[in-house]
Amino acid sequence: MEKLTKQEEEVMQQVWQLGECTVKDVLQHMPEPQPPYTTLASVMQNLKRKLFVNQRQQGKTYVYEPAIAESDYKRRFMSGFVRDYFRGSFRDMVSFFAREEKLSSDDLKEIIQEIESNGVK
Repeated sequence: MEKLTKQEEEVMQQVWQLGECTVKDVLQHMPEPQPPYTTLASVMQNLKRKLFVNQRQQGKTYVYEPAIAESDYKRRFMSGFVRDYFRGSFRDMVSFFAREEKLSSDDLKEIIQEIESNGVK
């Protein structure tokens, strides 16, 4: 799976939220300052080329829908992030955030409770 640019990721967030959408639909949901329509259309074509969206023609308009679930993208993205920055160790990642005071001891306790309640070992 190709990595998405920041702009592509922002657009994919809208596509996931909207489900089926046109470039105009996505544009209406983009925060200010909104990109030009042509820029957004190019981003959608890149997402199609990278197999993140499916495209079909409806009259004179193209309709897009996600080709990959948001959860699948998050899983692959986070696995790559942990591999690239923490030598593949989720434990090292959590330790890093705890040391940097981004996770409190209460946060860690909640994470442990969630793991235990989901039967994860």
